[in-house]
Amino acid sequence: MSRKVCVLASGGVDSAVLTADFLRRGFVVHPLYVRCGLRWEGDELRRLRRMLKAAAQPRLRPLEVSQAAISGFLGKKHWSLSGKAVPGRSSAASSVFLPGRNLTLLTQAGLYCDARSIPAAAIGILRGNPFPDAQPTFLGSMERAIASAFGRPFKVLAPYRTLSKKEILRRFPMPSWIGLAFSCLAPVRGRPCGRCNKCAEKESVLP
Repeated sequence: MSRKVCVLASGGVDSAVLTADFLRRGFVVHPLYVRCGLRWEGDELRRLRRMLKAAAQPRLRPLEVSQAAISGFLGKKHWSLSGKAVPGRSSAASSVFLPGRNLTLLTQAGLYCDARSIPAAAIGILRGNPFPDAQPTFLGSMERAIASAFGRPFKVLAPYRTLSKKEILRRFPMPSWIGLAFSCLAPVRGRPCGRCNKCAEKESVLP
C-alpha cells in the first residue's frame, strides 16, 4: 500500500491521536473535515485548524474541507441544529446518534481519495460505539463499495475499533498538541459548554 492516508479529522481526541499515530508511522497524512451542517462545526473547525498548525510537519498535508450536509434530513428541532435538549453529561452514548454520519464521512473520503490517488481512509471509531454505521460489517461494505465505484483497491481503516479512549491515550505516544483537541455539542463563544455528553467524555481522559 502507498504510504498515504486520508484521516477523517474532527479535532477531537480520537482523530488527533489517529493523525499523530499515522505521522509517527511514516505516512503522508491528508486530513479531511466534512461539514454536515451541524451547529458546532464552525467552532470545531477553527480549533482543528489550530491543532493542525501546531502539528505542522512536511508529511502533514493541508486540511481539506468538504461539504455534505445531513442537516436537511434531521429537522430544525433536532438538538444538533437547535442547540436545545443537547445530550447531557450523564447521557448514554446512543443519545448522540446522527443517522448516516459515518456513511456520509466515508463517502466524502472515498471521493477525496480517488481524486488524489490515496489508497486508504482512516476513521477514529472506538470500542463500544453502538451505531450501525460503526460496525465491521458496514465498514467492510463501504470499503468494497468505494473500491468498486472507482475500480481500484481501497481500504477503510478503523485501527482503534477494539480500544477505548483511555486505552488509546495509554497505548500511543501523545503529541504535545493533544491539549488543543476539541469536542463539544453546544460550544459557547468558541469554548466547550462543559455540560454535554462530549465534554464529559473528553474530561474523563484529558485534564
